[in-house]
Amino acid sequence: MKKSFFNTAAVVCATALIFGPSAPALAEKDAKKPDAPQAQPAALAKEAGSAILLDAATGTVLFEKNSHEKLPPASVTKVMTMLLIMDAVKDGKVKFEDKIRTSEYAASMGGSQIFLEPGEEMTLDEMFKGIAVASANDAAVAVAEHIAGSEQEFVAMMNKRAQELGCADTHFNNVNGLPTDNHYTSAHDLAIMSRELLKHEGVTKYTAVYEDHLRKSSAKPFWLVNTNKLVKFYNGMDGLKTGYTAEAKYCLSATAERNGFRLVAVVMGEPTSPTRNAEISQMMDYGFANYKSEVLYKQGEVVEKVKIDKGKIAELPLVANDTVGILMKKGEKKEAYQKLVALKEDIKAPVKKGQVIGQVTVKQGEKEVAKVDLVAGVDVGEANMWELFKRTVEKWMTFGE
Repeated sequence: MKKSFFNTAAVVCATALIFGPSAPALAEKDAKKPDAPQAQPAALAKEAGSAILLDAATGTVLFEKNSHEKLPPASVTKVMTMLLIMDAVKDGKVKFEDKIRTSEYAASMGGSQIFLEPGEEMTLDEMFKGIAVASANDAAVAVAEHIAGSEQEFVAMMNKRAQELGCADTHFNNVNGLPTDNHYTSAHDLAIMSRELLKHEGVTKYTAVYEDHLRKSSAKPFWLVNTNKLVKFYNGMDGLKTGYTAEAKYCLSATAERNGFRLVAVVMGEPTSPTRNAEISQMMDYGFANYKSEVLYKQGEVVEKVKIDKGKIAELPLVANDTVGILMKKGEKKEAYQKLVALKEDIKAPVKKGQVIGQVTVKQGEKEVAKVDLVAGVDVGEANMWELFKRTVEKWMTFGE
């Protein structure tokens, strides 16, 4: 193994660790999960049936209350719906410019809606805005049908994605959270889904909107007002999703960012909307007052470049396969941490994008704080004889530099 060391000034509390989709077992009940601080603040989330607060960068849990209790999530279900839509856009299956036609079934949803008519067409951009801002049940079903062919097929995708993320407390039965049997999740699982959704950086462009219009150029423009009032009234709040039914009561998965430090807070089963908002705000206040985190590498960020033998390109960019972050408690003294890059020997073409080439590890002395795979950032084919000859001549001309 090739190893290179370099120091970085960083502060980290004893609970800091990596927590991401590359290690879904961390999300399961029976597996080791991020340690919460020893002293749980008793004044937080007193009225909530369940709650959780975590650092978005590392996944470290800062507070939790009955976080694995299986409860109806109401429209917070749409966190997963939005995640699958953003996944589909990233994968090129759909584009935000695509026109989506509304079926009679989608138009019949009721509840929170943008009053789509059967046969009406809107772009995915417009429908996603309706889902994210106005919690539109009709738009959620219309988009699900467009992506998967039917709501049932989309629900199957939701449950599969939940399993991939290690969400052991979750089973979905529809895409919008309207009351139905066998439809439940937990505050813990919603936090995992929310953290995954936030990896799509464009999502907050929608979830942070407080008010807007659809059908702007029509005779019947529709005014959108965000169901999450905290995006207007809480400093740094830019998402994510509210929910309410008589059974679920008031629920919210919220996220806020200040000075690069992002928190995710979830409450379920709150008695009123003002109480829900107040308790989310208190949880956020606690996190921002006591902690800060630092992202060392974002998922997909180039960590270093290495020479590749007989490749069409001379250097292979290696990227982090997941976010690597450290968390510190405010007031703690700074210490030096080592970042260790360990690579496979003799990296040769061909190499496939995403192929594991090594690891980057963050250590405090002998203690491992975080580790993530380094993967090939691009496909690299084998160079032909002419390409290798030109490369050799170039080395001669530059004295091997």
